Amino acid sequence: MTRVSWQFRKRSIIPGFGLTLGFTIFYLSLIVLLPLSATFVQTSKIGWQHFWHVVTTPRALASYELSFGASLIGAFLNFVLGTMVAWVLVRYQFTGKRLIDSIVDLPFALPTAVAGIALTTLYATTGWFGHPLSSIGVHVAFTRLGVIVALTFIGLPFVVRTVQPVLEDLDKELEEAAASLGASRWQTFARVIYPAIFPAALTGFALAFSRGVGEYGSVIFIAGNMPMRTEIAPLLIVTKLEEYDYGGATAIAVVMLLLSFVMLLAINALQRWSGRREALAGG
Repeated sequence: MTRVSWQFRKRSIIPGFGLTLGFTIFYLSLIVLLPLSATFVQTSKIGWQHFWHVVTTPRALASYELSFGASLIGAFLNFVLGTMVAWVLVRYQFTGKRLIDSIVDLPFALPTAVAGIALTTLYATTGWFGHPLSSIGVHVAFTRLGVIVALTFIGLPFVVRTVQPVLEDLDKELEEAAASLGASRWQTFARVIYPAIFPAALTGFALAFSRGVGEYGSVIFIAGNMPMRTEIAPLLIVTKLEEYDYGGATAIAVVMLLLSFVMLLAINALQRWSGRREALAGG
């Protein structure tokens, strides 16, 4: 038994596995686990009753609803629109394609505060987009709709950049074979293309949702930050820190962390289920 184990270790194709695994665990603990543990430790100091009182106040509940609700809506919009953008960039040739492809990454490079100021300027009642929208009764800036617009803006690249390489690697002969067998364009997309890109689009959805939940800079300018109406949870945390209520800030942070973890766990479970379903269908 010892000899077999020694041969297995000797023939391992991954050199230095023990060292790299140890460094990975150390780095992950230093950057992620320790800060999160400190949050839970700080929260435990305030006691369960005070913790429950802080995280269930009407103001806190309204901020959770806005943060998670707007993030889900923005991620879903990007799930649909981002997939369409990736499709256009991969399947069509047109003037300015490289420019548009570069613009997709703009939310990555643009500071979030700058993005928030730009969106507020555009969607205010005197802005280029806000003025015609307000004339028909649609107000974006300083409303919940403005929060959704900001989260959609910062989440778009996640879906586009996860779907785009999958579309590029998708064999066009599969589409030609489906067409030769009499499938319509919609049937080809629904039964051939969509199952192949769905896991990637779902990954982009999860990334966009995660980014949206913790977004701060691009939202606070366009939201208006009115308690019970347009105040996001990260802003409430910052407000409590400015009031030196560290226990309350960490309590809300813990709730945000736990809710985010549960939702991401559900999305990952859906990804695994879709992957197994695709594997069974392919087999």
